[in-house]
Amino acid sequence: MVMKKKQRRQMLKGKHGGMQLVLTEDVANLGKQGDVVEVKPGYGRNYLVPRGKATTPTPHNLRLLDRFKIRVRQALDARIADLKALSAQLANMPGIAIEANANDEGHLYGSVGAPEIAKGLVAKGMPIDAEMIRLEGPIKETGVYAVKLNLGHEIETEVKVAVIKTQEKK
Repeated sequence: MVMKKKQRRQMLKGKHGGMQLVLTEDVANLGKQGDVVEVKPGYGRNYLVPRGKATTPTPHNLRLLDRFKIRVRQALDARIADLKALSAQLANMPGIAIEANANDEGHLYGSVGAPEIAKGLVAKGMPIDAEMIRLEGPIKETGVYAVKLNLGHEIETEVKVAVIKTQEKK
């Protein structure tokens, strides 16, 4: 009777003695998703694998990762198409008006910043976050301003913002 040796899942050793892993997501200062990296055994065992950031490079795991990459790429392409459509809508939009308290010379008592502009765009039906708005500084006077928007994935556009004095109610 031949006794089979118990087969333990061995971690693949790299050329520097560390363990080899396949990254399942981007890890800063280590690599991108799908890269085969060599890390110290403790870092791999105690951080990367338990948090789902890496897995062992078996043929099955590599196939699963390839399928996952395709789905992520398709979702990213759809997101970029949506952002381009939003950029076109914003470019064709006449602009928004924001009312603010101001004196007779047109100086605002406060200022208009990214949150107020984002609120005005959301009121017009545009899903814009305050982080997308690029202002060089807060707006402190009435007038018409061209405000740059960075929608993400290197898609930028501009929208006109008219800051007007609040009409006093009598």
